[in-house]
Amino acid sequence: MSAFISYAPGSLMPPGRPLRFGVESSAGGGSVQWLLKRNCSLAPSQQGATLVMPFAWLELMAVGSALLIYARHAADRETICLQGSVLSVERITGSRTERVDLASDWVRVEPRSNDRSLIELSGQGCRVCVGRFVRPDLRRPLAEELRWALRRWHARRPGSSGTPSS
Repeated sequence: MSAFISYAPGSLMPPGRPLRFGVESSAGGGSVQWLLKRNCSLAPSQQGATLVMPFAWLELMAVGSALLIYARHAADRETICLQGSVLSVERITGSRTERVDLASDWVRVEPRSNDRSLIELSGQGCRVCVGRFVRPDLRRPLAEELRWALRRWHARRPGSSGTPSS
């Protein structure tokens, strides 16, 4: 904090007096006054402080909206389960759940359009795309693993001919 010295008109302080910050005044029977205040280059009314709170609320609403959108999709997932003669695919996106059951003997595993695209599982007129949460460069190995598991599962089942299905 710095002191702002203001010599009032009619001051009795001659040069060389012991008062450095105070001001003597002859009005009212003689008095000494010290005025100590901040040395502000801008007054609060010049700083636009009236606009701070509306913009702070706007920023909080934007951050809150982003967090709600994130939270809604934070639990999105795809679950693929091969059990018995059924390959089940369950996709959860937001509050929506989609489940497709495919006969494992008839499932085809293919990339949708190229090696880095989603993996399309199809069979008996049903199609479902998986791999949204897998990096594009890892989708091909996932498709190979699904094919391998389907062939292995088909070969291990009692009464199967041992020929691969995909």
